[in-house]
Amino acid sequence: MRAPIGEFDTATPVPDCLDELTAPVADAVRHWGGSVPASQILYVDTDPEWADTAVFVEHYGRDLLEKSANCVVVAGKRGGDTTLAACVVLSTTRVDVNGVVRRHLGARKASFAAMDTAVGETGMEYGGITPIGLPAAWPVLVDSAVVDLPWVLVGSGRRRGKLLVPGKAFTELPGAVVLDGLGV
Repeated sequence: MRAPIGEFDTATPVPDCLDELTAPVADAVRHWGGSVPASQILYVDTDPEWADTAVFVEHYGRDLLEKSANCVVVAGKRGGDTTLAACVVLSTTRVDVNGVVRRHLGARKASFAAMDTAVGETGMEYGGITPIGLPAAWPVLVDSAVVDLPWVLVGSGRRRGKLLVPGKAFTELPGAVVLDGLGV
């Protein structure tokens, strides 16, 4: 199948390639229940050496820069409590951690989670974390600009491979909250 965006050799519906995904992502696909069928989420095989956005778009299509999103793990702290959450923003923006995220989480302080925390808590590879398959209790904060796109390129849970996801599917993820201005 041809990918709807980018210059990829093939795109495969994720239910047909669960072995390419990390366990939490594959499990989320198996139990997918949104109005966007799981078969509309596509997996594209990519070289892990080209996983970072700038290098990635050079190899797979410059148009992807405006159609890619990053998923980052943040930690909000208040007193002795820490809340982990994921933030999904366009790759051309940065997460407003000290404004939108901190206020939404009701935290006194918010910051990007340490790499070992992000990897350990998600079961995914650093640099490939995706909002699909995150712990169910986590808030998944999604910038409204991501939801507005017909197709969005995000990580697959590994540095090898990416997912092409219809933008509206992000609204149906467990814990999803769509926020204006999350990406600045």
